[in-house]
Amino acid sequence: MDFGFTHEDEDFRAEARQWLHDHLAGDFAGATGADGPGHEHQATAVRRRWERELGAAGWIGIGWDPRHGSYGNRTATLTQQVVWAEEYARAGAPARVGHIGENLLAPTLLAHGTAEQRQRFLPAIARGEELWCQGYSEPNAGSDLAAVRTTAVRTNDVRTTAVRTSAACSSGTGDGAGGYRVTGQKIWTSLAHEADWCFVLARTEQGTSGHRGLSFLLVRMDQPGRVEVRPIRQMSGTEDFNEVFFDGALAEAGHRVGAEGDGWRVATSLLALERGVSTLAQQIGFAAELDHVLRLALRTGAAADPVLRDRLVRAWSQLRVMRWNALRTLGGTGTGTGTGSGEAAVAGAPSVAKLLWGRWHQQLGELAVLVRGAPAALGPHDWTPHRPYELDALQRLFLFTRADTIYGGSDEIQRDILAQQVLGLPREART
Repeated sequence: MDFGFTHEDEDFRAEARQWLHDHLAGDFAGATGADGPGHEHQATAVRRRWERELGAAGWIGIGWDPRHGSYGNRTATLTQQVVWAEEYARAGAPARVGHIGENLLAPTLLAHGTAEQRQRFLPAIARGEELWCQGYSEPNAGSDLAAVRTTAVRTNDVRTTAVRTSAACSSGTGDGAGGYRVTGQKIWTSLAHEADWCFVLARTEQGTSGHRGLSFLLVRMDQPGRVEVRPIRQMSGTEDFNEVFFDGALAEAGHRVGAEGDGWRVATSLLALERGVSTLAQQIGFAAELDHVLRLALRTGAAADPVLRDRLVRAWSQLRVMRWNALRTLGGTGTGTGTGSGEAAVAGAPSVAKLLWGRWHQQLGELAVLVRGAPAALGPHDWTPHRPYELDALQRLFLFTRADTIYGGSDEIQRDILAQQVLGLPREART
C-alpha cells in the first residue's frame, strides 16, 4: 500500500514540531516520562497543567469526528493525526493523563452519546480540565469482561445528593430525574487517583449474566464515602494502577450512555478504539527502548553472541512489521477506528494489534535482562534502610512487561476472538 504524507501534512508537522519546541520548557520539559513504563503515577500535577496547555492550543481531540461539531479542538486528517502522535512522542513530551477521556470516552460519546452528553463532557476534555478513568476490570472479571458483578440500582434521590452536574444533561436519555446507586469493585484502574470521572460498566438488571443486563454509566469520582481509590503497589515498586470501591456511588440517569441494558455494545465498541492512532506513538516509545537495549548490547559485548544478535535483529524487524500493520489498518483495510468516528471495526484487527505489541514488548524486557547478564540482578544503588527498593529503567521494563500479555485483554482472550470472529470456530466448551 502507499501511505505517504502530503505537503499539507508536512506543513502540519512543522507547526506541531515548533509548538512542542516552544512549550516544552521548565517543569514540562522535566516530566517527559522518558524513563519508560512504571511511572504513570508520577509528576501528575505537572502533567495536569500540561493537559490545560495542550487544550488551550486546541491539540486535544484533533481526531474527533468533525461531523458532530467542534468543542474547542482543532480537527485533523488521519495522516495529520499520525503526524501529531509521532512528533509528540519524538519530542519527549509528558506522558498524557488525559488520553482516556480524549481517545476512549470522547469517540464513544460521539458514536453513542446524546447531544446533551457531548456538550456537557467534550468541551471540558478538550480544555484539559476533566480527567477520566475506565471502570471495566474487576477482581474476577478481567479479560472476561462479561462477568462483571458491579451493580447499579435505580434511585430517585440523585438531585438531593452531593453530585452536582450540568442540568442540561439531566434528561439526556429521556429518563427524567433520578439515576443509579453503583456498588462494587473495579481493579487495575489507571489514573483513578487523578480522575474526575469514571465510565463504569455495571449490571443494571438484577439476575442477569454475561452480556445481558449491563449499562454504561458516567460516575463522578469526587463522592466522599461513596468512592474510594487504593493504589496497587506492583513488583516493580511503583503504583501505576488502582483499586476503586463504589459504595452506593451516584450516577444520574442522564449520564447513562446508550439504553439501559445496552452497555455491552457500548463498552465493546470503546475497546476497539484502544488500537487507533495512539499505537503509532506507542511504537516510537518502543523504538527508543529497543535502541537503549541495542546500545547496551554493543557496549557490553553481548551483541557478539550470534543467538542474541539474531533476537535483536528480529526485534527490530518485528517492530517495523507492527508499524506497517498499524498504518495498514488505519488506512482503511483494518480497524477503521483511526478517525474516532465510531465506525465498526473489521473483525480481528484490534486483537491482532494487541497480540503483536504485547508479546513483542514482553520479549524486549527479556532481552534487556539477557544483554546485561548477571548485573541485571543488581540495583543501581547499594541497599540502605532509606532506599531499600530501587530499579533502573531496564529492570522496570522487564518487570512491568510481564503484564503486557494480560492487561487490555489477555492473549488467550484475543486468540479466542480471532478463532470465533475470523475463523468461525465454535466457542470453547465450558464446564
